[in-house]
Amino acid sequence: MDVILLEKVANLGGLGDTVKVRAGYGRNYLIPQGKAKPATAENIAYFEAERAALEKKAAEELAAAQSRADKLNEFALTITANAGEEGKLFGSVGPQDIADALTAAGVAAERHEVRMPDGPIRATGEFAVELHLHADVNATANITVTGEA
Repeated sequence: MDVILLEKVANLGGLGDTVKVRAGYGRNYLIPQGKAKPATAENIAYFEAERAALEKKAAEELAAAQSRADKLNEFALTITANAGEEGKLFGSVGPQDIADALTAAGVAAERHEVRMPDGPIRATGEFAVELHLHADVNATANITVTGEA
């Protein structure tokens, strides 16, 4: 299945690229999410007519993501959770907890932006958590998890 990308998609291509993808990926993810359109003659003509507006929108999204990244790179967050005497948490601190704490502290963040390749945090201490804000922009937030008895 050939599709025209309406925005940059990681590991696939940039705005305006015509790429060949598997039918299920295009039909079930790219097209419903508004990231692509089928590469028909009508859609190619539509894209060429709207190219300037789409590029302007993409540039604004990139600038907004970059400004959020600048805020997050300088940001230090403290999360308090129930913990035992050795510093092991009763439960864990996951992506939703981090996103909620960042939003409450004044920096907008969504759960799907938080990347935790090692899994949730299960002990007290300081951690660097990566946030994927845009296809080209990543930020690192410093999270301190403290325990309460």
